[in-house]
Amino acid sequence: MRILFASSEAYGLVKTGGLADVSAALPTALRRKRQDVRLVVPGYPEACRNLVDASPRPGPDGAPWQIIEGRLPGTRLPVYLIDWPEFFQRAGNPYTASNGMDWPDNAQRFGGFARAIAALARDEAGLDWTPEIIHLNDWQTGLVPLLLDPERTGVERPRTVFTIHNLAYQGLFPASTLSELGLPTELWHPEGLEFHQQLSFMKAGLVFSDLITTVSPTYAREIQEPASGMGLDGLLRARGEVLYGILNGVDYSAWDPSRDRHIPVRYSAEELSGKAANKAALQRRLGLEPDPEIPLLGHVGRMVEQKGMDLIHAACTPLVESGRVQLALVGSGQKDLEHASGALARTHPGRVGVHIGYDEPLAHLLEAGSDLFLMPSRFEPCGLNQLYSLRYGTPPVVHATGGLADTVVDATPEALASGAATGFSFTPDTLASLTGALERALALYRARDDGDWAQLQRNGMTRDFGWGTSADAYLALYRQWAPRGRRRAAAGSAL
Repeated sequence: MRILFASSEAYGLVKTGGLADVSAALPTALRRKRQDVRLVVPGYPEACRNLVDASPRPGPDGAPWQIIEGRLPGTRLPVYLIDWPEFFQRAGNPYTASNGMDWPDNAQRFGGFARAIAALARDEAGLDWTPEIIHLNDWQTGLVPLLLDPERTGVERPRTVFTIHNLAYQGLFPASTLSELGLPTELWHPEGLEFHQQLSFMKAGLVFSDLITTVSPTYAREIQEPASGMGLDGLLRARGEVLYGILNGVDYSAWDPSRDRHIPVRYSAEELSGKAANKAALQRRLGLEPDPEIPLLGHVGRMVEQKGMDLIHAACTPLVESGRVQLALVGSGQKDLEHASGALARTHPGRVGVHIGYDEPLAHLLEAGSDLFLMPSRFEPCGLNQLYSLRYGTPPVVHATGGLADTVVDATPEALASGAATGFSFTPDTLASLTGALERALALYRARDDGDWAQLQRNGMTRDFGWGTSADAYLALYRQWAPRGRRRAAAGSAL
């Protein structure tokens, strides 16, 4: 099949989070299955520098952008960068300036990106190639199904698949943005683009796409309920017949301790001894006391309340103060949580190590060197770090929600006895529940000489969450979705 995969970031070009990992790995996995997949990403400075075999070519006549063709590093996946200097050639990350604030013209930037994707879909740039499927990802691409809507253009379009990676980020902008972007004013109502008097890019994708997917089966069910639907649960229930949950996968060519170039000593489920050397390297890297016996708890991720960073601080502070654990934190996000993490490290030097910012090699070292990985997310569409942790023999401690519930088997006595256990899970998302799970995990770690701890590590390391399975599920979905016309949800108060 001819598939155009559109994303605002992709690992190897530019990355701020898990969306980038998915947007590199899934198209690559589909290409390995002999599909004609091409990736389109905004032409940020970093992406332009990283693109392999870059070659510029004109955009459509009169367009303010051109295309830079090339390949994703380390793959044969074709990439189109939308080279639009006014919108994308600037310092900062894809969504925020160096001061941490959203770019004030994000609506124009990603509205423009959506128009460029639509132009590629119509082959207006002279590529002599049109997709059968356009696979869109998150709010930054949400306007594309509307721009290609056959009821408005009078032209048949490719089938559109819209994937929700995190419903909490909806691309909300002032009402005036509707006219500024030249969008149809007759769609300004609750059954269209309006969301509590704001323009919602996410809602455009949900209303006008042919098919909706999200990144785990449990999350697909959760977002149809008020508690997790972020105000869009009625719309998602109305479109429930075309909403599917497909679990994300792991790129084991990048995340596998037996061949990871970022860690000092490689190891495997058959030979776990190398993990101790990585723990020592992580302790040195973050200024922790070089103690091989103390349990080292690690976390990599956005420092935001969704990820439960405040719960990590509250649960781990007494453990650190009593000398029972060390704590390693890597990430960035809310300034108050960054500052609280730094304060914890200053108060407990040698016991708490913090790195503010994203560091890919350090993220790999933390997965390899930690004894437990903390992931008490209040909600988690899929999660990737718990999957990395499983492969690295670092049992995750997770809140049983979304993809975390789908991928981590709690180490109950029964699950340990049967060989199914892979980590520790808890519910609800409270400090008491997290503390209880940590106490169970630390008790098993202290008794590791009896063999249960090593078996728990091996159970996780031998689970297969590779992208091949996920790619097969997406291909089956593409192929079964025969109708080319859009199935829009019926108008009504549910929207």
